[in-house]
Amino acid sequence: MTRARVPGEVPRAGQTGRMAETNWAGNHTYRARIERVRSVEHLQEVVAASPRVRALGSRHSFTDLTDITDADGGVLVSCVDLPTTVEVDETARTARVTGHAAYGDVATRLQAGGWALANLASLPHISVAGAVSTGTHGSGVENGSLATAVTALDIVGPDGEIRSVRRGDADFEGSVVALGALGIVTAVTLEVEPTYDVRQVVRTGLSWPTLAAEIDAVMGSAYSVSLFTRWGEHGVEQVWLKSRSAAAPVELHGAPAATATLHMLDGGAIESVTTQGGVAGPWLDRLPHFRRELTPSRGEELQSEYLLPREHALTAVDRLRGLRDLLAPVLQVSELRTVAADRHWLSTSYGHDVVGVHFTWLRPRARVCRVARRRAGAAAAGGPPALGEVLRRRGP
Repeated sequence: MTRARVPGEVPRAGQTGRMAETNWAGNHTYRARIERVRSVEHLQEVVAASPRVRALGSRHSFTDLTDITDADGGVLVSCVDLPTTVEVDETARTARVTGHAAYGDVATRLQAGGWALANLASLPHISVAGAVSTGTHGSGVENGSLATAVTALDIVGPDGEIRSVRRGDADFEGSVVALGALGIVTAVTLEVEPTYDVRQVVRTGLSWPTLAAEIDAVMGSAYSVSLFTRWGEHGVEQVWLKSRSAAAPVELHGAPAATATLHMLDGGAIESVTTQGGVAGPWLDRLPHFRRELTPSRGEELQSEYLLPREHALTAVDRLRGLRDLLAPVLQVSELRTVAADRHWLSTSYGHDVVGVHFTWLRPRARVCRVARRRAGAAAAGGPPALGEVLRRRGP
């Protein structure tokens, strides 16, 4: 199977072609100079010598927040040419991994050694350092964001020196979800556990009245649960259930099991999604929504997400249902996920269990899309937006 390049992806060492100068979705062209560092020592030199520096990760950001647009001489540092390493400490049950490494690459190496991570995001293509720095999450009422697995970081600070911070240090909870403000993360130490299998089942046609009456039971019915909807009268079109137990849930409040593999987007390529149908398989091949060797989703799209206290989920659902006619022309799909509370200061789930309301938008440059995004965000109970996803765009 040929691996499709992720939109906006940087060519790896040895690949031909120019470095892409856009983000994942292609809706932003980077202004700052991009520097591909050859080693950690080279990274230290670049950081120390540059007045403004930001890390350029997997580019899964939909605004110019990751660029440097307000000053000349800024540098975006790309670490893609640094080797990926995964060093497991079996006694401590941790793995020290290269910060720029994609979760899919890290997961593959861990699985080969009989180890696993407790959770993954829907995309295995994103970088470890970028994901934990922005509070990226998967789903599950007892699963925190990916940052909660971090036990230590190595960070190249503004002076070019490497600083290590570990769980238990006074500043640790302010250093993990830090948006790159403290420096460039070169290594991340993650908690690991023995490998395990997951079963993924998709159910369809969960009605709005049933969700309203049973939302806690629905969201807690498996290890990881995602609800996909377009806010129409048909309710939740798809419920993706990922279970670590020996058998997947056999019933979900009358919602029938899908009889074939489904993509959450109309017309989406089903070969790009992870195995469904309740077939047990390794955690890294079930917890993400998309296969690591293929282009996820459709690539050219905009995304936004709002996080709000879990007890306000039904209020957000009711408000968004009222906007279905406005959203329909520009919305591909919405996803509802849960994230358990953590103690990371800038985390969107700091101190509170939350529900994430995620939107995948078409990418027209039409005013209706901007209006729909703003109205949808306001309807989602005013929750803080997920960092790195689209809040406001300049220009038409």
